[in-house]
Amino acid sequence: MKDVHPHEPAPAGPGRGTVLAAWERFVQGEDHVRGVRPEVAISWHRCREQYRVDPHLTAAPAAVARSDHTVEHDVVFTELGGMAASLAPEVNNLSGIVTVTDATGRVLAAWGDHTTLAKAYESNLAPWSCWSECAVGTNGMGTALEVRGPVLIRGAEHWCQAFHSWVCAGIAVRDVVTGEPIAVLNISNWRTHLPEATGGWLSQAVTKTQSMLKKRARDTGTELAAAFSKAREASGVALAAVDTVGKVVIADDQASVHMSVPAHTPAVDPAVRWNSALPDLIGVARYASKHAALNPEWIGSTQIFTHLTDEPTPISVRPVFLAGHLAGHLISFGTSDGAQLPPAEGQKGSPGQPRRLIALRDNRMVLLRLREVHFAESDGNDVWLSTDQGRLRAASQGLDKLDGELADAGFLRVHRRYVVNLRRVREIERACKGELYLVMDGTTDDMVPVSRRNAPVVRRALGI
Repeated sequence: MKDVHPHEPAPAGPGRGTVLAAWERFVQGEDHVRGVRPEVAISWHRCREQYRVDPHLTAAPAAVARSDHTVEHDVVFTELGGMAASLAPEVNNLSGIVTVTDATGRVLAAWGDHTTLAKAYESNLAPWSCWSECAVGTNGMGTALEVRGPVLIRGAEHWCQAFHSWVCAGIAVRDVVTGEPIAVLNISNWRTHLPEATGGWLSQAVTKTQSMLKKRARDTGTELAAAFSKAREASGVALAAVDTVGKVVIADDQASVHMSVPAHTPAVDPAVRWNSALPDLIGVARYASKHAALNPEWIGSTQIFTHLTDEPTPISVRPVFLAGHLAGHLISFGTSDGAQLPPAEGQKGSPGQPRRLIALRDNRMVLLRLREVHFAESDGNDVWLSTDQGRLRAASQGLDKLDGELADAGFLRVHRRYVVNLRRVREIERACKGELYLVMDGTTDDMVPVSRRNAPVVRRALGI
């Protein structure tokens, strides 16, 4: 039998003809495509409806200059670059290439097989080019920036026809506090399959890098707790410490009542920080983080609504730094020190928060109004939604991400595996050992457990 040269045409993956036919129909305007993986169908939808990427684009555009990033990003780029270089010999043996991009999809470096690198350069799969979804549509690097976990894009699953001969696998490194992507590690082959071990290589590399970020985040949590303790000695006002996205690290007795979190219970690790019952605080923290990063002397103030009164409560926001890195903020209730934040930053229902959830039913995307959702349950990286339309898989991966998106819409994290719509709680049941269960509104009488850690927050949120 004649040997197949690695750069001669070869099938790009199982069901290639079915996927190509679906791609052709979708590009022409059809909405319901069969034989396409859900994550790919959702990406195609973004490419066509949101980003309006030309599917007949033949090369990636040049990357534009990006705004300043933190030193953590530089550390991640360096770490991934070293890992990519160490992977290069194995990838080279597979006639593949390995690339690293930043959070905008800009390719920073590429290593691997010289013949494949030359082919990649024809499509601008090379440094100084941008491979975000909004630039070139569905691809391993750009789609990894949009979702959590490893991403495999084969052949005709790519949005642009010119890239249908590529097979790519990418995974993003994400900030452990904000969840925002920092960089992507990607492996690509031209007209040949990627080995089964590819996903493992990528996950292992990212796990190592994420562990470094988690340690850094715990250090910032410790610094916030220390700054809180020091400020408490000099002030008698209600005080809390929050991270850069508004999650609570620690709060005193008075602030804990405002925020519906346990008092004097430090949550240094980012995985266990508290979600406050103050939706406006998310917008305030993000605004403060943006301005404090540019001006370390910045102090701000605004007014937010709490459940204790019908009138807004004044708060002051003071940033806390660790070795020049923004760790978070001290929130003082009842004071108005510093520059006034624009009203729009602290209003409920800001435009950046979603008012619909996208779920999947077979090969269709279901647009759900928030009131239709009873609760969300995590199953690994997948999130399942209990809704008026039945049990559906959420399009977005990771309960943490969903929790952050719905924090201002009446949803509450009650357990490490559950986020509930408080408006759909019908009854509360107490078990023989004191455990709480929420009986949800609906035809199935679903019961959601409340963890002991979250029980005080749930009681305050429900007014019991």
